[in-house]
Amino acid sequence: MRGNCSKYYLNVFRLIDDASDKRTENYFLNKSKIQNIKYKMLYLMYDPVLSTSAKGETRLAPTLGVNIDHIATIRQARKTVEPDPIAAAILAELGGADGITAHLREDRRHIQERDIRLLRQIVKTHLNLEMAATDEMVAIALEIKPDYVTLVPEKREEVTTEGGLNITGQIPRIGRFIDKLQGAGIPVSLFIDAEPVQIRASQKLQVKFIELHTGRYAEARDEATRKKELDFLAMGCKQAISAGLRVNAGHGLTYRNVYPVACIPGIEELNIGHSIISQAVLVGMEKAVREMKQAISR
Repeated sequence: MRGNCSKYYLNVFRLIDDASDKRTENYFLNKSKIQNIKYKMLYLMYDPVLSTSAKGETRLAPTLGVNIDHIATIRQARKTVEPDPIAAAILAELGGADGITAHLREDRRHIQERDIRLLRQIVKTHLNLEMAATDEMVAIALEIKPDYVTLVPEKREEVTTEGGLNITGQIPRIGRFIDKLQGAGIPVSLFIDAEPVQIRASQKLQVKFIELHTGRYAEARDEATRKKELDFLAMGCKQAISAGLRVNAGHGLTYRNVYPVACIPGIEELNIGHSIISQAVLVGMEKAVREMKQAISR
């Protein structure tokens, strides 16, 4: 039954795409409506149980962690003092952000140590420090004491984080850093792909959280691929929860594609940055955050 249902919705997607190709004067006006319909249908495809809200079931929406890195990217482009990520964090919280995320990279391309120190003082929700698993970064985290740390992979040549950590090949090395952080009372999350082997490795390391990399879902070019990646995330989330891990997710999520991920049972928080900052340029930070909260919980 579910397979037939999936085939039906995929055929409807094709009809929508065919209609969208017609260069009518209403196409651009209706494009956002078309996308909204497609994502709602994608949600129905992947989890028919959660789609029965008409019967009275309720869905607990994930919280929103706002990544402010790209406020700092704009500042560093001119090597000046504005815009200030600290002010952006305050406005994000006023807009309803449930947490603030910042990535202190080894190359310091956007967020600086000064930013992390000030964020620790002013953030009223919780501060998630993203960082590489290095002695330098662990020392900074131990001094500043964020609410939790997310260990992420880094390459100096990358534009943004390109994938999840490969935990399996470096359990002893990463485990040493995790022990230091959690021994100091700082919970650790691992940014990983939703692969069973990575989830099992994360369980062995006894971390509190994992964050599932949603990049492949976000970058999918067609609905069939997007559906496949969404199922992959859902299965990974289920496995992680069964293993006693708490689950966050993020990377590449936007106002248009976030809802199906937000509907995956068990995901606690979505970390989103670039899309919110892009919208904030046009409508302001508070409104951009409110709009993302609405996109998550609609």
